[in-house]
Amino acid sequence: MMDQIDKSLLKLLQEDSKKPNKYYANQLGLSNTAIYERIKKLERSGIISRYAAVLDKSKVNKNFVAFCHVKLQQHSKDMVLQFEREIARLEAVVSCFHIAGEYDYLLKIHLEDMAAYRDFMVRKLTTISAIGSTQSAFVISEIKDTAHIPL
Repeated sequence: MMDQIDKSLLKLLQEDSKKPNKYYANQLGLSNTAIYERIKKLERSGIISRYAAVLDKSKVNKNFVAFCHVKLQQHSKDMVLQFEREIARLEAVVSCFHIAGEYDYLLKIHLEDMAAYRDFMVRKLTTISAIGSTQSAFVISEIKDTAHIPL
């Protein structure tokens, strides 16, 4: 069970999880030990599932972002599982959501440029036999992109 201090701590950790515990302790008016114990409790409970570095896409040459809607040929369990297994192996796909509506999945893809996207579509995505059709949209400018979960 999380209390308001845990929520405040999680907000601070989502902003920057590399700060020393003393920083969080000062922000929340707690001791270093109390902060350490709370973080460990949040990790053990699975509320904090992992830590990650947020990269500048342009500095790693992956600032071409595409969203690809995917419709499966069939909705059998085997076809769904096959598609999900194959998508999980594609490094360029940074997010995959099973969605309701006209399409079955929404993929977020990071690559170098349009030529790389075309190559990805021809050599990787369209080779997945479970796919019936796709529709792509390309990011013109990024207004908001965060991994923060509102608490």
